[in-house]
Amino acid sequence: MAGALAVAPDLELKPRERRLEQETLEHLANWAGRFTPFVSVAADDAVVLEVSRCLRLAGGLTTLVHALQEGVAGLGLTVQLAAAPTPLAACWLARTRPGTLVSAREGWQRCLEPLPVELLAAEESTTNPDLDLLRGIGIHTLGALARLPRDGLARRQGTRLLEALARARGERPDPRLWYEPPERFEAHLALPAAVSTVEPLLFATRRLIAGLAGWLARRHGAIDRLCLELEHERRPSAVVPIATGQPCRDEERLLLLAREHLAVLPLTAPVIGLQLTADSVVTQAGRTQDLFGDAQQARDAGTLLIARLRVRLGPDAVRSLDCRPEHRPELAWCAAEPQSRPEPAVGQAPRQARRPLWLLAEPRALPSLDDLTPVSGPERIESGWWDARDVQRDYYVARNRDAALWWIFRRLDAPGGWYLHGYFG
Repeated sequence: MAGALAVAPDLELKPRERRLEQETLEHLANWAGRFTPFVSVAADDAVVLEVSRCLRLAGGLTTLVHALQEGVAGLGLTVQLAAAPTPLAACWLARTRPGTLVSAREGWQRCLEPLPVELLAAEESTTNPDLDLLRGIGIHTLGALARLPRDGLARRQGTRLLEALARARGERPDPRLWYEPPERFEAHLALPAAVSTVEPLLFATRRLIAGLAGWLARRHGAIDRLCLELEHERRPSAVVPIATGQPCRDEERLLLLAREHLAVLPLTAPVIGLQLTADSVVTQAGRTQDLFGDAQQARDAGTLLIARLRVRLGPDAVRSLDCRPEHRPELAWCAAEPQSRPEPAVGQAPRQARRPLWLLAEPRALPSLDDLTPVSGPERIESGWWDARDVQRDYYVARNRDAALWWIFRRLDAPGGWYLHGYFG
């Protein structure tokens, strides 16, 4: 550190935050759950994926590696990636020879021979005196270590070195503790600098939502709401609840809804961090592609449109209509949540009478019936004493000179008269 400051006096030094590093590894492990359920966090700088059972589904090792690289780039992370038949060998190759892909063929262990023995220092069972022993006898590569007489090395307290090498070469089992995703998703991301515009927030939000999508895919679940929290330096955090309209785990859909919310959110102060939380997961089975198109995809598009409109116009501006078990026409409907499915009223028989598509907000008095020809009727609708809106009417369907169908009624109570109440299509 002193030498670095001597060369660059303006160098800004920051302490290492292992908590943030661990959170990043867990976030990466959550995201990797979309590729395989067998994910392990190794040491303090690596995430190991066991993919032998999903290579056929992924289209082969090379295709899987490309998908991993593209996905990690979308998270804003830079990783060193390698593949090998054992987890320890894969970690060593990723540290020293990133991009190496070794399949489980005979003699694959030769790829480990040029690697330095310092890699053994990352193993908990290996100590510095063990490495000093190797350096003292001129051993600098794993290949040279493998060629040493096992009995002689064991007598010189080199058993731990041989055990680590045997696990890397697949000669001994190397069981791993699989990463278990938490029951509640909670991810935090500290921004490198305070942000006052939406675009950098969207990039950071994409990284959080990618981890959420992987967490949901591993649990075979979906969510219908999540919460994005914008952290300010000296002000309370701004909470942005996001509703999806229906349970989903599609990353692009969640990001699109987050974009709509952030686009209409006024930033009262610079944002220094983001936190994404989600719970109440519901089980959702995966869907296979259909040869003739996916009908569910069209329904999902309609749900997404409604959710976006509600974000832009407000939750009360987009409503659906529902029927009430009420005989008076102006009270027989109500506004409801979009795409809600109310339970039918118990004992209510299906209505057979014709009803107009367009009902006037208030009935309009008709001066005469000279231009109207009755088509059907009367249908008597009366009563309503329980809420002081008593009605006594005889309804008719009538046709005017333009062949349009009107819904009219005659009041049976005072002051009487004829009224227009609606239009048929």
